[in-house]
Amino acid sequence: MKENSTTRKLHFDEAILGALKEDIPWEDVSANSVVPEGARGEAELIAKQDGVIAGLPVFCRTFELLDDSAEITLHVKEGDEVHSGQKLATVRGEMRAVLSAERTALNFLQRMSGIATYTRSVAKYLEGTNTKLLDTRKTTPGLRIFEKYAVTVGGGNNHRFNLSDGVLLKDNHIGAAGGVKEAIAAARAYAPFVRKIEVEVETLAQLKDALDAGAEIVMLDNMQGDTLKEAVKMAKGKAEIEVSGNVTKENIARLVSLGVDYISSGALTHSAPILDVSLKNLHPIG
Repeated sequence: MKENSTTRKLHFDEAILGALKEDIPWEDVSANSVVPEGARGEAELIAKQDGVIAGLPVFCRTFELLDDSAEITLHVKEGDEVHSGQKLATVRGEMRAVLSAERTALNFLQRMSGIATYTRSVAKYLEGTNTKLLDTRKTTPGLRIFEKYAVTVGGGNNHRFNLSDGVLLKDNHIGAAGGVKEAIAAARAYAPFVRKIEVEVETLAQLKDALDAGAEIVMLDNMQGDTLKEAVKMAKGKAEIEVSGNVTKENIARLVSLGVDYISSGALTHSAPILDVSLKNLHPIG
């Protein structure tokens, strides 16, 4: 799903404010006890690992929401590859606000940069092909908009954002409906005609039913070896093909030569380690 900048900012602000309220229920006792009200300061954002930086707008906005006079000078761009020890930004503002926003701002930046870093390492395997790397809904509750955005910074693409965003019939939908054909027929009768219908299949028999029923997209879930190759052959030219199921950086290479439309990986968001960054050297300024 693509959003314009105004919509994204509104969603960002809501989530950032929620995180700040979690960390500052009524006041920051530590900052308020040692820093005079209104005193201004400056600190440096430093990378502590090599990786891809993502989330700089969120990092900046976190400080701005506590101090509308905050000034953040960025020394890198969103999506840049950064190196351990590199100075990424300079933060200036009221020192109480800098101290109070620090951990929340870093948490967002570290999480998003970790996802972008991991996504880029996976996406490199698909360079030069027509296969798109997709994320999933396996995201941290409340942080999906940030995590899916980070995937795009890393070179991946977003699958549906939420349950209202598209029709994807998985194993339990199929079980509830009584079969693949029944599930597709029910979805086609209910969903708006402009919606494509995607169906997750685990066997060649299910795939045949999905194709016969006119599914526009088939997700080949956890298929292996010759079964997977046969499934791709069956679906070619009849539906868009997505391959899914425990796809990671360590095993995606085996799927590249299949020539499918999409490869989806929950690991992009649920298993990416953070990228360590730190806010250092806070000192008073005139």
